[in-house]
Amino acid sequence: MHDKILEILKNENKAISATEINNRLELTSIDEFKEVLKILVELEDNLKVYRTKKDNYMLFDNSHLRVGRLIVNKKGFGFVDIAGDEDIYIHGSNMNGAIHDDKVVTEIIHVKGMEMEGRIVRVVERKLKQLVGEFYYKKGKGYIDLDDEKVKINIEIDKNRTLGAMNGHKVLVRITNRINNNNYRGEVIKIIGHKNDPGVDVMSIAMKYDINDVFPDEVIIETEKIRNEVTKDEMIGRKDLRNQIIFTIDGSDTKDIDDALSLKLLDNGNYLLGVHIADVSYYVKENSRLDEEAFERGTSVYLADRVIPMLPHKLSNGICSLNPNVDRLAVSCVMEINDKGNVINYDIFESVIKSKKQMTYDSVNQILEDNNTPEGYEDYVEILNQMKDLSLILRKNKDNRGFIDFEIDESKIVVNDEGDAIDVVLRNRGVGEKLIEDFMIVANETVASAIFFMELPFVYRIHGKPNEEKVNNFLDFIKVLGYKVDIKKNNYDSKTMQNILESLKDKKEFLILSKLMLRSMQKAVYDKNNIGHFGIASKCYTHFTSPIRRYPDTTVHRLLRTYLFNNKMDKDTINYWDNRLVFLTEHTSKKERDSIECEREVTDMKKAEYMMKHIGERYSGIVSSVMSFGMFIELPNLVEGLIRVDDLIDDHYVFDETTFSLRGDKNKRGYRLGDIVNIIVKNASKEAKTIDFVIDYENKVMNN
Repeated sequence: MHDKILEILKNENKAISATEINNRLELTSIDEFKEVLKILVELEDNLKVYRTKKDNYMLFDNSHLRVGRLIVNKKGFGFVDIAGDEDIYIHGSNMNGAIHDDKVVTEIIHVKGMEMEGRIVRVVERKLKQLVGEFYYKKGKGYIDLDDEKVKINIEIDKNRTLGAMNGHKVLVRITNRINNNNYRGEVIKIIGHKNDPGVDVMSIAMKYDINDVFPDEVIIETEKIRNEVTKDEMIGRKDLRNQIIFTIDGSDTKDIDDALSLKLLDNGNYLLGVHIADVSYYVKENSRLDEEAFERGTSVYLADRVIPMLPHKLSNGICSLNPNVDRLAVSCVMEINDKGNVINYDIFESVIKSKKQMTYDSVNQILEDNNTPEGYEDYVEILNQMKDLSLILRKNKDNRGFIDFEIDESKIVVNDEGDAIDVVLRNRGVGEKLIEDFMIVANETVASAIFFMELPFVYRIHGKPNEEKVNNFLDFIKVLGYKVDIKKNNYDSKTMQNILESLKDKKEFLILSKLMLRSMQKAVYDKNNIGHFGIASKCYTHFTSPIRRYPDTTVHRLLRTYLFNNKMDKDTINYWDNRLVFLTEHTSKKERDSIECEREVTDMKKAEYMMKHIGERYSGIVSSVMSFGMFIELPNLVEGLIRVDDLIDDHYVFDETTFSLRGDKNKRGYRLGDIVNIIVKNASKEAKTIDFVIDYENKVMNN
């Protein structure tokens, strides 16, 4: 009956009563009419139907209401983000108790051109059920000074629900009920620590994203039952690769080692590449408490001075980590690859390995880039150079099909023992790092293709085509800068996007433009439906190589065991996974987004903390973006600060929308994207996660 009611309302241009709907359905009994009313309430709750003040009904999509996510500005006003439509401006007086990140129903009250103003009439879903802030007492009552300045609410804590929190404690708070307007009651559910204690700053941000560094007791108890060593019984039925030359390559501080490598040159000239991945799903049994916790976490999170793991350390750093000179269970993908970089044969199987050496990127790069052999690597120089050759072949293969390498630099926060930021440096992306990337990509593609052609439910890593309008806007933008790209618009395949990027490589603003172009791309997600991976130019892709730190990879291993190793492909098994993967991929995609946002926020906070120690110092940077209120300057180590228009004291500057520049009355050229400027650090705030620069007028401003 739900569908019939919606169909009736779909054909109406006006709101109609429940009685009219009942008559259209040709129902006659009182019980049937009660059922109609009940369904209308359900449809109204689910935002399918809108009920007017006169108790008439119409399709929600045909009403003057919109549903979206509220984004609040620090100044108190906000915008409702409507999918596929223009944002709706919300004045601070029209919030109706809604807070940042709420899903809300908005009534449009004013339209001017493309701009719309509205008021919030209902909060549909409150995502910020838990908030982080500093606890304090005022006149005998407990309150919270929230860390997130966008959340404009007051929270009073009942005296019996403080968990003993004292002034200065950072706490996690749950909202219990609304008092009125922007005033709420809440309860402290966890004391993170005193605001000045080491690590509390990082954990306060983690808690905001519901990322917990403590495992429940029942998970720890279950983990303690797992052996610390591989037994002979566990090796039965597995290929024994312990005598093969297998080793790992990771960062010097890596403790959770997922992947190991082997390589042989075959008599026919082809390469036999082995990618051996920790067999996490053997230890993390489906539906165990350990598995439930790993699923809930979704991913390990890497935050400045710590890792918040998906699995307890006994697994992530112990029995599941492919540490050197110990037996470890693995899932191996061994591929025969020809001189064109094509996989012409492969085998995926359960194995037991013993890594011969734990290599580091720094040492491998000394060999492959500088021809310098560190002590202890003498026996591996030849095989590492063979791996380099294969890596170049695989990369050329990817480039030929349209692989897009944005060459985006990343920064690394260096901290001391107290967790304070003492330096910000660029992460190295050398030959060793690229080698591992190439090998992991070919393994992921091979595993994905194997199951895809069996037409079985699976976890794919998908990346859709870019939004044409966003790409067109990017092309229009670089045209303003004086750069024209010779391509056909609206024909944006991977090869075309690769060519756009390649044509910009010799431009002084390339690194900035590369980031801007990346924003025109969709975000990669997990899905059970395969549409390919646009950025890698892959028709079929998954994540198989990091099961210690990513739950989708653990699931991929579980599916390989189900289908390939146990030959379980009956109807019930297929139906089970077909249904489960819908929720699993959606959840893990969300947890990945949360972890990325959390990592970014911690990085911004630590960069600001570092620059607080350098106020008054001089640097040279590049104009990374220009806004009406000022311009952002990026330093070589990727620290970014804002120069406000008000601080440009040598002239009167205004924002020129046609050239995306700040132009002065005297300095007509002004400041543009890519200009090199000398700056002085004016201010930095760890709490606000902001950095302010001013122009160094004593030194020449180097516009290019």
